[in-house]
Amino acid sequence: MKHPDVIVVGAGIVGAACAAELQALGRDVLLVDANHPGGGVTAAGMGHLVALDETDDELDLCLLSLARWDEYLSTRAGLAEHVRCGTLWVAEDDAQMAQARVRAGRLARRGWDAAELSGAQLARVEPALRAGLAGGVRVARDGVVYPPAVARSLAETLVALGGRTRFGAAVARVDDVGVTLADGERIDAGDVVVATGAAVTRLLPDMPIFPRKGHLAITARYPRRLSHQVVSMDYGQTEGQTEAGSDAVAVAANVQPRITGQWLIGSCRQDGIRHADVDPRVLARVLRSAIALLPCLADMKIIRSWTGMRPATYDGRPVIGRHPTLERVWVAAGHEGLGVTTAFGTAQLLADLMLDRPASIAAAPYSPSRFVHVPA
Repeated sequence: MKHPDVIVVGAGIVGAACAAELQALGRDVLLVDANHPGGGVTAAGMGHLVALDETDDELDLCLLSLARWDEYLSTRAGLAEHVRCGTLWVAEDDAQMAQARVRAGRLARRGWDAAELSGAQLARVEPALRAGLAGGVRVARDGVVYPPAVARSLAETLVALGGRTRFGAAVARVDDVGVTLADGERIDAGDVVVATGAAVTRLLPDMPIFPRKGHLAITARYPRRLSHQVVSMDYGQTEGQTEAGSDAVAVAANVQPRITGQWLIGSCRQDGIRHADVDPRVLARVLRSAIALLPCLADMKIIRSWTGMRPATYDGRPVIGRHPTLERVWVAAGHEGLGVTTAFGTAQLLADLMLDRPASIAAAPYSPSRFVHVPA
C-alpha cells in the first residue's frame, strides 16, 4: 500500500471535512475510521448552522465556516437536507432581552443578518411561541442540515479527488510516523490528523477533551407548524443546576423544524457521565424547557429519544493545530455543540497551519499547546 501524505483518523463531519480539504489542496489523504462516515457524535447531533458569539474568536470561526457552508450548499442543499429556517433567539425577560440586543448588534456588525424583535414582533413571525415573551433576535441566514449525509458526501468527495478511505479499521496508536491499527497493521504517513471527537484521549492522553452528554428527542411529522429554529437565550451556558441525586445538568431549549416536518428537540449539557443511556429525568427537563416556549409541543407525539457525547474542552474552544510534542501529529476536535457549524472552517484553518500558509483567522485561541500545563 502506498504511504499517504496524511492519515486523518475519524470520519465524523470534522474529520471528513479535513480530509477532503487537504486532498483538494494536493495532499494524498487516507481517511480511517472504526465505523462508517458520519457515525458517532455526528449522527447524534442537531445539525444546526448557527453563528455563536460568546467570544470574538468563536464568531470568527463560525463565520469563516458558514461562508464555506454556503459554497457547499449551493450545489448540495438537497443531499444535506438543508433548511435555511433562521434562528429565533428567544428572551423571556428584560435581562435576557438586553443580552439579545447585544447579540443582534454584534452579529449585524459582522455582516450576519440579525434583527432585534419586540415581543409582539416575535409572536407574529412565530405564532407557535407562547405569549408574553420579552422579544428576541431573528438571525435569518442560520439553518439546519442532516450531518451524517454531509460526512458521507465529504468522504465520497475525498475519493473522487484521488484520496482513499479505510472504514471498519480501528486505530490503536498514533505517533510521529503514522498509525497502528487494532489488528497490528502499521500505516506510515507524513502527517496524522486526529479528529475522533471525545475519543481523542484514547490516542492522545495529554489532550484534555472530555465528553459532555446531551439528550435529544424527535416528534412525529407536524409540517408547517414551526418556521424557525427556536433557541433560548440561555443556550451555550455550561453551568448546571444540581438536582438531588443527579449530576449537574444545564438545560436550554433548542427546537428545530426538520425538512421532514418533524421537530427536533434539545438540549442539555451534562458532565461526568460516561454511559449513553437515556435518563428519563433529564429528558423530561429538556422537554419541559421546550414546552415552556412552544406549548403546542405538549400535545405532540415523541417517536424517538437518544443521547450524544459532545467532545468538550475546559475553555469552551475546540482544539485545532499541531500537537505540542508530536511534530507530525495534528488535532481537530473538541467542538462540543458547534462541530457541524465549524467543520469547514476547522478544515480550512488546519490546512493553513499544515501547509504553512497565512491563517484565515487567528489560530492561537485553538492551539493544542494552550493545554500543555493542564492535567489530562
